[in-house]
Amino acid sequence: MTYLSKILREPSTGRLSFWCPGCGQPHEIQHGGGSGPRWGWNRDVERPTFTPSVLVRSGHHVQGYDGGGCWCDLNAELKANGEEPCDFRCEVCHTFVTDGHIQYLGDCTHALAGQTVPMVEFPEGWGC
Repeated sequence: MTYLSKILREPSTGRLSFWCPGCGQPHEIQHGGGSGPRWGWNRDVERPTFTPSVLVRSGHHVQGYDGGGCWCDLNAELKANGEEPCDFRCEVCHTFVTDGHIQYLGDCTHALAGQTVPMVEFPEGWGC
């Protein structure tokens, strides 16, 4: 992993990751040539812009979900058994990343939906 700046990392060639304060985890895009979805990147490691929007879905929000078990189900079962829920959640995080700011769109399922915030540093020790 290459540390491009405090807010941007390159886990492998052609991939960039940034910390999402709404989800509490990194999100990753692919850029440049190659197969699969690709995003444009302005090459600025301090104030990155990615185009188009970045859409991350997990759990039952994943396209094609067939209805069999998800993180919501697991966490409900853990709580019913008096156990702590796991850190994984079923979420949608849909953003525009522009000039070092994250604009969270209204379809996000977390508390930052509808807000725009500056990109933040990765938590200490993440990805060591």
